[in-house]
Amino acid sequence: MAKLSKKTANKSLRFNIPETGFFPINKLISSTLRTIQSGGSDLQYLFQTHVSILNKSRLNAFSMNLKNLITLASFAAVMGSCKTKTQSSAVTGWNYNDKNMGGYQVSKEKEQRTGPGLVFVQGGTFTMGATEEDVMSDWNNIPRRVTVNSFYIDKTEVANVHYREYLYWINNVFEGDEYQAVRNAALPDTLVWRSELAYNEPLVEYYFRHPSYNYYPVVGVSWRQAHDFCIWRTDRVNEKALVDRGFINKNSLKNIQGLGQENFNTKSYLVGEYQATPGPAAKSKKNELKNPNGTPRTQVTFEDGILLPAYRLPTEAEWEYAALGYINQNPNPSTSDKKRGEELIANKQVYSWSQNVNGLRDSRRGTWQGTFLANFKRGNGDNMGVAGGLNDNAVYTADVTSFYPNGFGLYNMSGNVSEWVEDVYRPLSSQDVNGVAPFRGNKFETMDLGKEGKPERDSLGRIKYRAVTDKESETRRNYQKGDVINYLDGDSLIAGISYGYGKTTLISDKSRVIKGGSWDDRAYWLGPGTRRFMEEDQASSTVGFRCAMDRVGSAAGNGRQTGISYKTRKQNARKQ
Repeated sequence: MAKLSKKTANKSLRFNIPETGFFPINKLISSTLRTIQSGGSDLQYLFQTHVSILNKSRLNAFSMNLKNLITLASFAAVMGSCKTKTQSSAVTGWNYNDKNMGGYQVSKEKEQRTGPGLVFVQGGTFTMGATEEDVMSDWNNIPRRVTVNSFYIDKTEVANVHYREYLYWINNVFEGDEYQAVRNAALPDTLVWRSELAYNEPLVEYYFRHPSYNYYPVVGVSWRQAHDFCIWRTDRVNEKALVDRGFINKNSLKNIQGLGQENFNTKSYLVGEYQATPGPAAKSKKNELKNPNGTPRTQVTFEDGILLPAYRLPTEAEWEYAALGYINQNPNPSTSDKKRGEELIANKQVYSWSQNVNGLRDSRRGTWQGTFLANFKRGNGDNMGVAGGLNDNAVYTADVTSFYPNGFGLYNMSGNVSEWVEDVYRPLSSQDVNGVAPFRGNKFETMDLGKEGKPERDSLGRIKYRAVTDKESETRRNYQKGDVINYLDGDSLIAGISYGYGKTTLISDKSRVIKGGSWDDRAYWLGPGTRRFMEEDQASSTVGFRCAMDRVGSAAGNGRQTGISYKTRKQNARKQ
């Protein structure tokens, strides 16, 4: 480190202070610091000319006196000459990111970025299931305490304009007759608005495409279509992240016409089956990603922390937990590692809002008092109230940012549209699933390596996967089958029990859970604990969706630690 002599530091320096105007002290400091950091060891070298002080009173115009200025400059010289300590392995002592010690790369990225449109939901324990009387007598939401890990979820439902963006990309990338089926499969079913005894043709014609409905929730989308939208969204967000960081040429975002199979896919990119055109940062000497020999690395890996986890549909437990927004019921939540929070829920909520947990109207004083807190049907034939006093201002759906957000800042978790979640439906799932991260619907897959023993892409540019076989699973301790959708609920472990879809039940392995009430539902269905189902290839005018994303790292959020750290103290021997 450069060291300034005491003699140098105490030298009397004289400054030329202008006779008129205010001298920009910040420019003087910046210039001084730059000169010292560049290697100058004599403070007199900082100033090329010595001039006399014209007037002591003018010196007082400075916001920092001369002594403080020299102290600050000296500190900057010391700090500027310090080298960053090289991170090394605690098990081998070898340096990370050092070409002279193997070049093993450890990312400097520390936290997960929040993806576009998402809100962080801090996980925890809650009672999942019924919050009020089961008036339908379905007995499919028996209360049970479970724990949900932290995750991210969309602030709003996916809107028409977002889904049209998806279709625009599909139509441009997959043009040509060979992709006609792909383009058709992505289209929402606008005929869901039709009814035998209602005039809904304007909605059939205009709801999805007219700009007036841009930010209304997309409907007529099946579970399968929502699932594919999540895959597309993952790829577009990660592709842009690589462009923004300079690892992919920015022209790739505009040259999408007719790409077909050669479009960017996150998994194809990670396994090396998609070769991107490198951007300016990829070959730059300032590129922090290095090959073992120290040269710039053009290919990003997931370990670099630049790419985000996949967008997906939320699980039923995640959706219900997020809808309740119980963090608003905690009287003293922790906001930092230095502040301990309470393990307390003040009120048991019926609906997703926290203003009037058991009521449908806003109870706060003022112009909001008495207004409905969700878009739903108040009674038979009453979907929006009386002219001049509309109760929810929406006969069908409403803008996705309408009504008051819940404790996590999420809109319309009760009302507007019901929403698809990831789970396969079973009436008694709550009694069967795990107490941590509960979910039914696992059908384990593995990468299809093909005849040549390497990953292959399908016609859409996605990596091919195949089902895990029972033979491959039989020696494992944590699972013994690849398809566990029916585990403990009609599979081979319970002899002679099976679902006869279409004969004894309407439930199948393609039945997916839908959560939350819609614009055409009574208040009972607005409770987050209620659940219904529909086949994954069906659609409805009352069902939309929102996306979620896994949280990696600290469950408390960015800038927070995992576990509890105590200061190391030497324990005193107890006196006998």
